[in-house]
Amino acid sequence: MFRYRLVRFIMTLIQVTLCRLVVFGRENIPEAGPYLVVVNHMSTADTPLVLIAFPIIRWRFFAGEKWEDHWLFGPLMGWLGAIYIDRENVDRGAVREALAALRAGDVFALAPEGSRSKVGHMLPAKNGAAFLAARAGVPILPVGLSNTDNLFATARRFHRSTVTMRIGRPFTLPALDQRVRSADLDAYTHLIMVRIGALVDPRHRGDYAGSPALQALLDGQDPWPFCTAPDGSLPATAGQPAQ
Repeated sequence: MFRYRLVRFIMTLIQVTLCRLVVFGRENIPEAGPYLVVVNHMSTADTPLVLIAFPIIRWRFFAGEKWEDHWLFGPLMGWLGAIYIDRENVDRGAVREALAALRAGDVFALAPEGSRSKVGHMLPAKNGAAFLAARAGVPILPVGLSNTDNLFATARRFHRSTVTMRIGRPFTLPALDQRVRSADLDAYTHLIMVRIGALVDPRHRGDYAGSPALQALLDGQDPWPFCTAPDGSLPATAGQPAQ
């Protein structure tokens, strides 16, 4: 843990220089793993900010393979528990390693979008987070980051921006009557993304801004029926308070 504490200290010094980090919802962080942390992704600073804001725990997370050979970030991210992946192709070995980490009780973090958004808002997500959560049967902890898209641009003007992190309540994927299929993973992924979307500033919601599931969640209703209804209509079973 010494190397982790050292890296975290260095990242905290950099963060204090670049921005003011305001965190809401720390009380929602489970006391121990395993669980899956899902976060929107608009900046290379997103993962370090999450690591700084959370307690000192054993982390694992995906990182693009381009960082593995970086003279500075490669070793640092390796020490922190990175699993390097090819973002353009399905890496079954990395998925198996991630599942093994969750089954061993670790905390695993990833951005469901798969890559960084360069337009300042959420993009359509891939099914990786839903697959891991469904296979490992672990709770999901949604985290929403706001204003990281402006972090470095503001710093270049010698100003410190304010980044807001909201940590939501853990939730589990709804149980199904059958084996999880591709369409089910799509619905699970939509549920995960609207849980994140409810935690970010409205300008960051992007492709999920008009989601009936997100609106249901913001209204205090269960968003899951809206994730499964093909036309986005409200099934008769909906309307219960969100869990």
